[in-house]
Amino acid sequence: MKKTMLLAIAMAGTAASAAHAQSSVTLYGLIDEGLNYVSNVQTGRAGGALVGQRQIAMSDGATGIGGSRWGLKGSEDLGGNLRAIFTLENGFNINTGGLSQGGLLFGRQAFVGLANSAGQVTLGRQYSIVSDMLAPLSEAGEIPGHMGANPDDFDDLGHTIRLNNTIKFRSTSFAGVTLGALYSLGGVAGSTGRNQVWAVAATYANGPFAAGVGYLNARDPNLSYFGTNGNSGSNTTNNLGSFGSATAAQSNPIYAGFASATTFQLMIAGVKYHFGPMSVGATWSHAGFGGLGNTSAGPDPLRYAGSGVLNNGAINLSYAFTPAFSINAAYSYTHKASLGAYSGADYHQGTLSTAYLLSKRTELYAVAIYQKASGTDSLGQSAVASITQLTPSATDHQALVRLGILHTF
Repeated sequence: MKKTMLLAIAMAGTAASAAHAQSSVTLYGLIDEGLNYVSNVQTGRAGGALVGQRQIAMSDGATGIGGSRWGLKGSEDLGGNLRAIFTLENGFNINTGGLSQGGLLFGRQAFVGLANSAGQVTLGRQYSIVSDMLAPLSEAGEIPGHMGANPDDFDDLGHTIRLNNTIKFRSTSFAGVTLGALYSLGGVAGSTGRNQVWAVAATYANGPFAAGVGYLNARDPNLSYFGTNGNSGSNTTNNLGSFGSATAAQSNPIYAGFASATTFQLMIAGVKYHFGPMSVGATWSHAGFGGLGNTSAGPDPLRYAGSGVLNNGAINLSYAFTPAFSINAAYSYTHKASLGAYSGADYHQGTLSTAYLLSKRTELYAVAIYQKASGTDSLGQSAVASITQLTPSATDHQALVRLGILHTF
């Protein structure tokens, strides 16, 4: 009996070793903490006017360059050049221990799929294929991360949007060309197209040169595209942002007034070129909120009709003095076209950042951003500055300085 038990244990150990050789599960994460100085943040209203004050605060990476997270990812060899893959990724706030993405357990990513030498297909909660493939060409793909994205990250190059119920395909690179596509099912009985999102993207990389284009189309974007976090609401809730109140600040004023859009269309193109230790990149983004006034999709307190349009052009420059020390500079210009009785708005943003690697896993960084706004924004008010992931300013300008530390594991 004793010999039989020893043989069984040995066989089990051999089977476990074989299984381990064919599959793997990895725990990984990132912690981003820093000190922010912001020249002006809204605190509410007084006498019908916005009120703001300067702010000095400890801030998690949700308003930094990385966004604190931990996750599990795995792969299993199924044979015949086929693998099963999965990722579960949680976002959290290091200062409070609370969950990000509106309180979702795996709010950053949660998907499973299959992969082979041609590419991979994944299903679940995922990033848009457009931001996946085009962000590396943008300023947000450099040191500043999503806080250096275009104002209020209206084009998602800062990866602030996740999509639910998605099927996503991304090919491997063939002669430098990579293709991608995504479809998010609305799941509404009797109405296949309602709340759906679809997108396509393509990139080309050859030596020091890279370029890409992408297109995304979302129906009822207040619900399908902007309304995917745990604290998002129904069509009576503005999931794009907030008009604020006497005691609460606005959020995303650049496009928060467009919650009643029937469709949201996003087009992005970008290029990047490396000259030894230096790289230069440029992006163009167009966002259109079409069919405004559809209250079955979202609220419309300003009674908009027609389309709200945002266009952006940006350029970024990076230089690595050593493998451990680099700097980055960028400029972006965003224009909101006029809509009805409201004139357009313009946003100029400049960014300067630097990072120093203490090791392969730990870095110190500094980011400075200044934004100036003019005209009338989507809330029908004199445009206020609104740096991505920060509380908007009460004035037409806003400055940020952040000193941070980032550690990966």
